[in-house]
Amino acid sequence: MANNQIQLDRIFAALADPTRRAIVMRLCDGEASVGELADPFDMALPSFMKHIHVLEMSGLVQSEKAGRVRTCRLRPEAMVGAEDWLQHQRAIWEARLDRFEAYVMKLKKEKTEKPAVKRPSASKKGKA
Repeated sequence: MANNQIQLDRIFAALADPTRRAIVMRLCDGEASVGELADPFDMALPSFMKHIHVLEMSGLVQSEKAGRVRTCRLRPEAMVGAEDWLQHQRAIWEARLDRFEAYVMKLKKEKTEKPAVKRPSASKKGKA
C-alpha cells in the first residue's frame, strides 16, 4: 500500500509540471528521440533531461539509448493507479453531491408544503 502511495505521488508530481505534461502528450503520438521532444522547448538539454528523468522515475516514460540517440516511449500502464484513484474520488464526490441534492429538494418540498403564517396587520396592533 505504501509503495502504491509513493508511486501515485510520483505520477501526480510528474504531471504537475506543464513541460512534462507536454512531453507525455507528445509521446501519446508515439515514441520520439530526446532531441525531437526537446525541440519545441526553449531550455538547455541538461535541464530538459531532468524532466525526462522525473517522468522515468514516475514510471510514465521509458527510454533506451541506441548509439548516441536516446528514444523515449510512453508507458500508459503506469497511469492505472492514478486512474483508479481519480475514479474513487469521483465516486465519493458524486455520492456527496447526490446527498446534497436530495437535501436541497427536501428543503424545497418542505417550504412549499408549509401553510403561510398570517401576521397581524399594523392597524390591528394598536387596537385592544
